[in-house]
Amino acid sequence: MTAFVTKPVRERLRSTIVAALFCVPVGGLVSAVWAQDASEWDAQNHTAARLIAGSQVAGSDTKIVRAGVEIKLDPGWKTYWRDPGDSGVPPKLDFAGSDNVKSVTVLWPAPERFPDGAGGNSIGYLDHVILPLRITPQDAKEQSSLKLKLGYDICGNMCVPVESDLKLAINGDGAEEMAIEKAEIRVPRRVALGEGSDTKGVKGSGGKGLAILSVHREPGDGHDRVIVEVSAPASTPVDLFAEGPTPDWSLPLPELKGGGNGPSRQFTFDLDGLPPDAQAKGAMLILTAVSDDDAIEVPARLD
Repeated sequence: MTAFVTKPVRERLRSTIVAALFCVPVGGLVSAVWAQDASEWDAQNHTAARLIAGSQVAGSDTKIVRAGVEIKLDPGWKTYWRDPGDSGVPPKLDFAGSDNVKSVTVLWPAPERFPDGAGGNSIGYLDHVILPLRITPQDAKEQSSLKLKLGYDICGNMCVPVESDLKLAINGDGAEEMAIEKAEIRVPRRVALGEGSDTKGVKGSGGKGLAILSVHREPGDGHDRVIVEVSAPASTPVDLFAEGPTPDWSLPLPELKGGGNGPSRQFTFDLDGLPPDAQAKGAMLILTAVSDDDAIEVPARLD
């Protein structure tokens, strides 16, 4: 005898089968169901933050997935770089509690300096920034989930501490890849002292590109002074930031000597803000040179 199934029953059966398929953890089906392109915005006064997902990095022996921390600020508001400058607090990113995550590398796009309102200068970002992330899963075949406790300060006419708890499931197929790649373009390239783009030619001429040519220490009043020679295209604005070998070094912001804008510029800063008992001689500094269309990061050992 033939069994006939009515339309309402067929619809109920279809719904049950579809629901069951979405609940079964088979192969890549969980990734297709649960992976996200972005977390919800955590909106607070004058700012909002979220996590965004990108794609898997191509050509890597180990699976590495791109993601990012996106921060939007009200017009004129600022937040800080990993080294905040004369005042401010660097962002704190805590990924404890993430699932199937072996490591997270935070990349820092080139910052800018701005007045801190107290006679000094801070280093950071205006209006909007994406901090690119490189995530290595524990198991490349399994779904990963980021959990971020983000702490950051924002400043307008006053400074306000902000905390956000963000979550995002990732599988290397996120739709925010273009935004993350755009942010990565502004992450300073790591190059050696004297190296840069198109810097071959007469020594001291600066060539055509951005490079840090030399770093020297000389005696000064109260503190030794560091002289940094930077090469850049003529008339191109350049800024320089200096970090010590550990976060407890708090070096002054380098100042452009003589206000020159030729192919060779000199920046100077005092060796002030060192931790107790720290030795300047032989210390490895990280120097970051930034122009409108380029940025480099150079490790340099003090003589």
